[in-house]
Amino acid sequence: MQFYSTNKKVEPVSFKEAVLKGLPDDNGLFMPGTIPQFSKQFVEQLPHLSFEEIAMEGARNIIEGEIPEADLLMIIRDAFDFDIPIKRVHDRIHVLELFHGPTLAFKDFGARFMALVMGYFLKSDHREVNILVATSGDTGSAVAQGFLGVDGVKVTLLYPKGKVSKIQEQQLTTIGRNVTALEVEGTFDDCQHLVKTAFLDEELNAAMNLSSANSINIARLLPQSFYYTFAYSRFAKNAKNIVFSVPSGNLGNLCGGLLASKMGIPIAGFISASNANDIVPHYLHTGHFDPKPSVQTISNAMDVGNPSNFVRMLHLYENDFEKIKSEISGISFDDRQTEDLIREVHSNHGYLMCPHTAIAYGGLKHLLKPDDTGVFLSTAHPSKFKDVVEPLISSEIEIPLRLREIIEKEKQALAMSKDFADFKAFLLDANR
Repeated sequence: MQFYSTNKKVEPVSFKEAVLKGLPDDNGLFMPGTIPQFSKQFVEQLPHLSFEEIAMEGARNIIEGEIPEADLLMIIRDAFDFDIPIKRVHDRIHVLELFHGPTLAFKDFGARFMALVMGYFLKSDHREVNILVATSGDTGSAVAQGFLGVDGVKVTLLYPKGKVSKIQEQQLTTIGRNVTALEVEGTFDDCQHLVKTAFLDEELNAAMNLSSANSINIARLLPQSFYYTFAYSRFAKNAKNIVFSVPSGNLGNLCGGLLASKMGIPIAGFISASNANDIVPHYLHTGHFDPKPSVQTISNAMDVGNPSNFVRMLHLYENDFEKIKSEISGISFDDRQTEDLIREVHSNHGYLMCPHTAIAYGGLKHLLKPDDTGVFLSTAHPSKFKDVVEPLISSEIEIPLRLREIIEKEKQALAMSKDFADFKAFLLDANR
């Protein structure tokens, strides 16, 4: 399989080069040259298959032999060694819990798979690489944990000062070893801009091998398709129209679902559920993509004003707006509405949600059709947002042991401006 740039100004590359490079030189995003199709037999067998078997088939179809099957199986077993429960909340609404990995966030799916794949390729090449990660919440810690202690890899995390939860900040800034956290005086979009600019800087690229571990890396996107296929498989026997509601920020999560759909999983539709940063719902309603500065909300991981993966969505649909609109609905919720949803579901159904999950639930509450079965994605353990959630439910949330241990550690972060010259100087100095 060859992977092309969405800007189509550079030659296609192998999966290995797409993973290690992260971003093409023309500042596009890598996409598979063709979307492979699951066999009819595979789709029919889905209700009887395990997550491991589903992930193997999905990965095999994209990677096409660049990693031997035995090695790929080991990567999948190591990456996804945690539960993926699906629970009924009420009526035809179910939740897919994606927060049972080591950092208690859905980012563990993409980050662990990508880290293991990248480590596999680096080991065979004896190369060193510098991973740059912009994070608005959970991405950074998931990526850092995936790469922690991996030979030949240095990780630099960039997060916006004062715009992540206290627990998220502790997860980002207490890792150490081959991981450095930079506290950026700016927004997530500023962090993302620094990373993207670094990839285009000739002096930096001559001095070091840079790669990205954000959802812009194709190895982060691919495994996010696996859990949509798995969730579909659990309902395939008894439900006809299965709709996924996805909390949407940088759109990597949604694009994972779209990839599964394009590979032949008969998903009835998607809901792109946003907070006040309603770029995608606005596009779906008007046909106009209007990026704007991000605004801060209680669902901070979705505070993205210019989602990078938007271009991938366009390419998956060959820029056909009518087709996009027919398969994806958009809706947005402000902070007050998000808080109301958390209270309502906890009070009426005994289920506790983080703010991002609440927005996904809200998408189904307002847009699910009478005959459809809805699955909303729960992307983080509610204890990671205890400062927001506890006052709404008037009780304390039990914090899992792994988070309690992190809270007690000492923060280690370096201050960084949003000026690229400062960031560039830091990278060059750190790699001398």
